[in-house]
Amino acid sequence: MNRLRISLNPSRNAFRRFGLILGSSTALVYYSNQHYKNDSPLYKGLFKNDQLLSNRHLLKADKDSDTLERGLFDASMKELEEQNRKVRAQQMKRFGWLTKLKFFLVDYVWEPLVTVGRLIELTILFSPILLLRPIVWFGHRRHDRSNEKSGAILWYKYIKFSAELAGPSFIKLGQWAASRTDIFPEELCNELGKLHANARPHPLHQTKRILEKTFGLPFDHIFDHFDEVPLGCGAIAQVYRGKLNSQVLEDNKVTEDEQYFELSTTDSKGLRSATSFENHHPTNPWVAVKVIHPGVEMKVHRDLKIMNVFANIINYMPTMEWLSLPDEVEQFSILMRIQLDLRIEGINLKYFQAKFAGRESVKFPNSYMKFSGREVLVEEYMQGVSMQKLLKCKSTFGKGITKETSDKLLDAFLQMLILDNFVHADLHPGNIMVRFYQAGEHQIHPKKYSTEEEIDQLSVQLNKLSIPELEDRLETLHKEGYHPEVCFIDTGLVTELNETDRINFIELFNALSEFDGYKAGELMIERSRTPETAINKEIFALKVEKLVDRIRERTFTLGSVSIGDLLDQVLGMVRQHHVRMEGDFVTVIVAILLLEGIGRQLDPELDLFARYVYGWTLGFPTY
Repeated sequence: MNRLRISLNPSRNAFRRFGLILGSSTALVYYSNQHYKNDSPLYKGLFKNDQLLSNRHLLKADKDSDTLERGLFDASMKELEEQNRKVRAQQMKRFGWLTKLKFFLVDYVWEPLVTVGRLIELTILFSPILLLRPIVWFGHRRHDRSNEKSGAILWYKYIKFSAELAGPSFIKLGQWAASRTDIFPEELCNELGKLHANARPHPLHQTKRILEKTFGLPFDHIFDHFDEVPLGCGAIAQVYRGKLNSQVLEDNKVTEDEQYFELSTTDSKGLRSATSFENHHPTNPWVAVKVIHPGVEMKVHRDLKIMNVFANIINYMPTMEWLSLPDEVEQFSILMRIQLDLRIEGINLKYFQAKFAGRESVKFPNSYMKFSGREVLVEEYMQGVSMQKLLKCKSTFGKGITKETSDKLLDAFLQMLILDNFVHADLHPGNIMVRFYQAGEHQIHPKKYSTEEEIDQLSVQLNKLSIPELEDRLETLHKEGYHPEVCFIDTGLVTELNETDRINFIELFNALSEFDGYKAGELMIERSRTPETAINKEIFALKVEKLVDRIRERTFTLGSVSIGDLLDQVLGMVRQHHVRMEGDFVTVIVAILLLEGIGRQLDPELDLFARYVYGWTLGFPTY
């Protein structure tokens, strides 16, 4: 793989030699682009005296933003701008005209050269996609693969392969594209959805350097034990398991003044208010440690510049303006940069915990903000059985503990959607775990008798079992009075609808639940991002009406209606008629598709429509 990457960019070594001459190891990259007004220099640099702060402090959301997530993003970007301004000012004061020359060469010579080199590399990687485009017209149609031709399926696989080779930005771009079934073909989205696979981990010595910078301590003084092999590795960061040193725990105790903090948030009606969060201190020294890949921020920064250029070129092509690709790239860039500040994920965990406080059936890991920074997130280490493994236990579907798991999973999601307006935006099975605790029987909220240690020990035992053994054990646990606890991890991305989008979503959902398809079609066009680019608006509304009528004819109750199937077909029509929907709006729809898919596997009798109506009108729980 390394040999392949070097051959794709033969000028890379020359760039490195040139960079050494310029003193690039101490350079900050300045970048100002009219398309990214919040996108100031992102490169932290490697200064001998670590002039940039470790950011091991709480991030305060910008109160002028319309959602908490956007407020955290804006605050993070402003902080970076201010830090880089200070560093440049210090360098200028210390070295004078030499510093001016250095920054000029870096900004206007070195950085453009490296970006052009990256552009050449990406061109070599992605050119075959264009050359192989004609194969989509060949082969027989696969009815089990969205009726696509075998040539098209092969082409989609190559797109996925190219994205993996291109690095973290394009892996994340593929994952984002997989959620945009309103723009891209369903089978392509299914293929890109497989990009959740593990990436290549960075070396341990780089992890140690980042941790030492964040904690301000030698690595051996931070942890009593640290597993050198990562638990998992994604495009942006990798996760380790470690045991914090007792002295570090003692020195970083949460004081009484720090026990609670407030953030300005948006409630379900779009109103701004201050929400109080508990600042947890570890009760168990074993923690999960998430560390950003070194240099990934600068790589992402360059890739986004290149994406923006191509998006603007494509936008000028006839019939392509409906995609609004420059706007999509801007939204994608925000999503990427949110994940580059791990404090945002830590605060997301706090928010979810505050909203689900008192519900023993749903759990989010504690985030320890006193130990976390921009590049490091320290959180509670949890043992659990992955949802991926539970979905293989087919003999238990629709009964006992598996049905209860489905009920609690869908209930938690509907609470995020209806009450909290704060939805986990990456709800694939790999980010959902289930733990089991013993409790009283025949109660909606049974009292938990199991301790955390007992729950963890049981999870370890269950993970060692084969699928047939696990199926038998789940039935036994149900008879012994055990209940599932649904755990959500990896909350780096969430979806919040602003007041306008939330009203639009509720009105559309109400129109569908009332089987008024024509009204739903009209609403989708009127409130799309670019109503003027929609094709055959009247026909689109009639198609939606026909689809909804066909579902209504099948049943006079909501019970047998799959909201996922309905929304999936509507998204197909959206693609065909160029109806541009808001990204957050589509993310919520995709989350519904994913969760109903998981829920219906665990419980074939699942009725999400009825659950939604019940939760909206009567409250929770809905089972």
